[in-house]
Amino acid sequence: GVGGEAFVYVQHNNLYLCGVTCKNSNIALILTYLYQLTALFQDYFTTLNEESIRDNFVIIYELLDETMDHGLPQSLDSTILRQFITQEGNRMADDSKNKPPVALTNAVSWRAEGIKHKKNEIFLDVVEKLNLLVAANGTVLHCEINGAVKMKSFLSGMPELKLGLNDKVMFEASGRNQQARGGKSVELEDIKFHQCVRLARFENDRTISFIPPDGEFDLMTYRLDTQVKPLIWVEAVVEPHKGSRIEYMIKTRSQFKSRSVANNVEISIPVPPDVDSPSFKSSVGNVTYLPDKDCVVWTIKQFHGGREYLMRAHFGLPSITRDEADAANKGMGSGMDMSWKKPIGVKFEIPYFTVSGIQVRYLKIIERSGYQA
Repeated sequence: GVGGEAFVYVQHNNLYLCGVTCKNSNIALILTYLYQLTALFQDYFTTLNEESIRDNFVIIYELLDETMDHGLPQSLDSTILRQFITQEGNRMADDSKNKPPVALTNAVSWRAEGIKHKKNEIFLDVVEKLNLLVAANGTVLHCEINGAVKMKSFLSGMPELKLGLNDKVMFEASGRNQQARGGKSVELEDIKFHQCVRLARFENDRTISFIPPDGEFDLMTYRLDTQVKPLIWVEAVVEPHKGSRIEYMIKTRSQFKSRSVANNVEISIPVPPDVDSPSFKSSVGNVTYLPDKDCVVWTIKQFHGGREYLMRAHFGLPSITRDEADAANKGMGSGMDMSWKKPIGVKFEIPYFTVSGIQVRYLKIIERSGYQA
């Protein structure tokens, strides 16, 4: 800015959330605040867009007032904020209800005291996303696993939890080198924890120890750079007949064990922008042509391991393409545009399956009252 201001922003749907600073501030802190503020608004209003901002103007003012004080981020935990910032509006008669909860100033600011559940239970799930780029000859160009340990906690009191993973560094630190070398351990990178995890304890002996917030949260996220063979292999044969038609033969094969099942498989095949008269024939699933995205999407609801399927597509082509017409008008000769030849995209989900081989070895729950969970 003119006065030396720096504008830091994030985009969400049709909105820009912007932070302004006049100092040499920590940009990562501002971005983290904006992302967490977006998540908080979504938690309150379900969807965050221009309309929900207009409809909830007063409550947004209250939330901004509580989440930021004198330019310093404060509590952004929706479960704590919901105790005194409600969508029903404040009732002025009872002053005790308008006081902020004790948890705001506690050492454990993410969990209120005196939580009671009839049934004490906790759910844990490991979700992994695999980003894979494969060349036409089958060489893996890029492979990255992004994982998250998700938890849903319904525990009474102030429980202390300990989580054990097959972490290679922890095995080595505790002298279990045989287990570390045995191939059943995983070397995690770029680990990011929820604020409830005791970082000093983790850095000291790699123990994941924490007092969980009530409800649903991401305990940790991690990344792995490791070579993985494509779980669903796709081969494409394209036969263009210039000025008349283009034909595709797509063969897909699952390369995981037969007891696993890939759900909601979507295979996106790019096509030229000016094709017409689509016709499809597939051994399984549904095929749809999306002219706005210049692609064909082959959807398979359930893809069992060790199976192979075939799909054929046929399109009509104009006698002269739009690019050739433009090139002819400009006197440039042949102007065949090949930009539509993008990589084939594959999306799918495999439940109860982790690509990295990460395993939860134990989850211990310690609480003063000694209840069974």
